[in-house]
Amino acid sequence: MATAQVTPPLLQPLLPQDMGKKCLVLDLDETLLHSSFRMVENPDYIVPVKLEGQTHNVYVLKRPGVDEFMKKVGEHFEVVVFTASLSKYADPVLDLLDIHKVVRHRLFRESCILYAGNYVKDLSRIGRPLGDLIIVDNSPASYAFHPNNAIPITTWFNDTHDTELLDLVPFLLDLKDVPDVSTVLDNTNPTA
Repeated sequence: MATAQVTPPLLQPLLPQDMGKKCLVLDLDETLLHSSFRMVENPDYIVPVKLEGQTHNVYVLKRPGVDEFMKKVGEHFEVVVFTASLSKYADPVLDLLDIHKVVRHRLFRESCILYAGNYVKDLSRIGRPLGDLIIVDNSPASYAFHPNNAIPITTWFNDTHDTELLDLVPFLLDLKDVPDVSTVLDNTNPTA
């Protein structure tokens, strides 16, 4: 009789201060910020990243309202940043972005599943009840396995008038007390 291999959850057990909170999974690139290897005007950060033996500067623009958004959601959620990017880039960017120290966990490309040519963020591997998991991501392919846990957000590159992150806060605060978020976030019905 073959035994099924049990994969450990991606996250450690809940910290005491996060007991009873929903887990908010945030995408990084084009959701919280935009970065480029090409020079951009007025970058918020310039992050040196070593790739294939050479150091390259990554120019980073923060999405408008990201600092306030992170502070507000950090008060009410266990915040996880889950990116399909490599940790050698995303870790130093998150060190700069997380000014309020609200990101409890960081998950990178190696935690994604390559499916049909896309990096999918399999929420069932996180280690939290699916009814308590919310993902905010600009790429529907990223949450293809769990559309009923997703809040889609517009891809952001550099629109200085964008308000989507701050516009999301009231809705997220409403979700924090819902017993099962998938009953509210039903993204399988395009007319909903």
